[in-house]
Amino acid sequence: MAHGHGHKHGHGHDHGHGHQQHGNGMAQMLDLDAEVLRDYYSEVIGWAGSLVPDSPHIIDLGAGTGTGTIALARHLPAASLTAVDMDEEMLAHLRRRVAEAGFGDRVGTVRADLDDEFPELRPADLVWASASMHHLADPARTLARVRDVLRPGGVFMITELEGFPRFLTETAGAALEERCHAELARLRLEAGMHMGEDWGARLKAAGFEVEGERHFDIELRQPLPPQAARYAQVTLQRTRERLADRLSADDLAALTTYTENLDGREDLTVRATRDVWIGRRR
Repeated sequence: MAHGHGHKHGHGHDHGHGHQQHGNGMAQMLDLDAEVLRDYYSEVIGWAGSLVPDSPHIIDLGAGTGTGTIALARHLPAASLTAVDMDEEMLAHLRRRVAEAGFGDRVGTVRADLDDEFPELRPADLVWASASMHHLADPARTLARVRDVLRPGGVFMITELEGFPRFLTETAGAALEERCHAELARLRLEAGMHMGEDWGARLKAAGFEVEGERHFDIELRQPLPPQAARYAQVTLQRTRERLADRLSADDLAALTTYTENLDGREDLTVRATRDVWIGRRR
């Protein structure tokens, strides 16, 4: 997941939330996403690691709280990494996490809005963009710049998602989530976000050779990971905040009730989708 801001989108994971609204809630949601969907992240990070040389330089575009940065640093102990994001609060959180993980000497940060001036970055073997590309006003421009910064044979790995995960399974809750997701989709459309893009076609148009594409349908059932209820709570709270002026009073009240009564629910699930594309510079 990532974060966005109107049409100045330099990073990922928020799916429609404004720049000034990130705060601790967004950081929590990003961190919980990585914890609860650990198996998915482990598989994709392993895939990324198989595509690069022994001592790669990696750029994380739209790094958010550093989920991808830290996972890549852990999986590739000889790698050096540059985390790029426009949100200084997120980068500060990332630097704290990197230091705690013991990777501070291998990870640098760059604050940049990719819709303004693309930053000067050292040549990379892998550029990783997790749920950040759909926020960009001009993805084609960024794809071209990524191709320029990649070494010959380097890889651009794009992961994207359809929106927030779903958690509720009983009839009323599932219907409420459906209404919320439909409204969030309308918000993203109004904001001009590039959700549902064929990034494989975009990569080809930018001169990459597409050598991998995969869709993940993720469904976690009971017993869930320990932080799953908290993940659901934070996500539903974010949904309520974003839709406070777009849902009925009854739906807003129901969202509040669900967020306050998630612990111990035996019908809670975690359902999410992810899509991954691999483009290589020849």
